Amino acid sequence: MRSAFTLRCFVFLGLCVAGISKPYAQDSATQELSDLLASINTFEADVRQLIVESTGGILEESVIRFKMKRPHGFYWETIEPYPELIVTDGQSLWNYQPDLLQVSIEDWDSEQSELAAQLLNGQIAQIEADYFINGGDVGNGEAYEFILEPLDPTSLYERVTLYFRERTLNSIHIDNGNGQRTFWEFFDHQINEGIDDSEFVFEIPADIDVLDNRSAP
Repeated sequence: MRSAFTLRCFVFLGLCVAGISKPYAQDSATQELSDLLASINTFEADVRQLIVESTGGILEESVIRFKMKRPHGFYWETIEPYPELIVTDGQSLWNYQPDLLQVSIEDWDSEQSELAAQLLNGQIAQIEADYFINGGDVGNGEAYEFILEPLDPTSLYERVTLYFRERTLNSIHIDNGNGQRTFWEFFDHQINEGIDDSEFVFEIPADIDVLDNRSAP
């Protein structure tokens, strides 16, 4: 399913963090990352997504529109090349695929959500439970980089890197264990501007198939 794959995508503009001991880094980096994420209540941006093969070739490039509103509003619309919408209001998750004239609906569980949703909604406790967090300020307050390494050796991810510029999330990058890499880069940020709750509820068009898998529709 494309939705699960899409929510695993991330972007990279890297700076190398070196010389930080792990016992100190985990506490300080976690707090610093938590502070940066806590300052974001709403977030809108255009996203450029690249999926890169282990050989370095670009497997796919996508244009995406992203919106987030705490505590659970999450909107991820792929504009091209394959239109798709993933949106949740914190109770239901809609996955609309217009090329198939189909929408599937699932119960939303924030604790089981993908890392992307956890990060952008500031679920730092869940992130800390699953990842060792290293990094911090690398530019005297002008830039921050955080490296997340999974604690579970069977994780799908090998490393996740977040880069902030002037306290604004600029990019995220993920290395998969198979050598494939996925990148997100955020443009035209709108931080803490009003977003109506209706943006996170999908209005089902007429004449499409509805697969409703919620426990209590």
